[in-house]
Amino acid sequence: MKSSPEELRAAGVLLADAVADGPIDLAAIFGNPRPVEIEIGSGKGAFLLRRAAERPEINLLGIEWLAGYAAYAADRACRAGLTNVRLLCADAEQVFAKCLADESVQRVHIYFPDPWPKRRHLGRRLIKPEFVRRLRRVLRAGGTAYIVTDHAEYFRRIYRVMESAGGLAILKPGGMEAVGSNFEKKYAARGKCFYSLTAIRCG
Repeated sequence: MKSSPEELRAAGVLLADAVADGPIDLAAIFGNPRPVEIEIGSGKGAFLLRRAAERPEINLLGIEWLAGYAAYAADRACRAGLTNVRLLCADAEQVFAKCLADESVQRVHIYFPDPWPKRRHLGRRLIKPEFVRRLRRVLRAGGTAYIVTDHAEYFRRIYRVMESAGGLAILKPGGMEAVGSNFEKKYAARGKCFYSLTAIRCG
């Protein structure tokens, strides 16, 4: 039987919405000071849970805008006995702007962000200069951001924005290692091409 959102919050896996209203103490929400990785747009948790199972020595925070998906992923984490996973239903832009401390995150995973392809919606895209500045701020020195998209035009824009941000070393795009997300599986079945880059915080 699936756990309710209230039960998942009581268990500490699904964080209360109010957590996104102010500074987040990552060590407190996980109960330990281990390195933290964040996935933006964790959906039903396919990548997040696999990563958590493979890397029990790190903590994984999934930020998901849709409450139903956040609860679903949290329930899956509970059923799998993964104690290093937390889910937060929130706007990732707000979390990076207001909630995360400087140099508090080891790695950020962004898989298949909404490309908002219509010209009038371009401002809604996640990867833009102000977000990248916040991304760099929260990464530790040597920390990384890994971004994958199936949208060629958006990828070109992402690459330009990341490259011009300053303080980030952008690795040459290459072949993509499978991340196991639901979007990846769906797009791969359609024969779509994927584009990826890794950005490393310098200094």
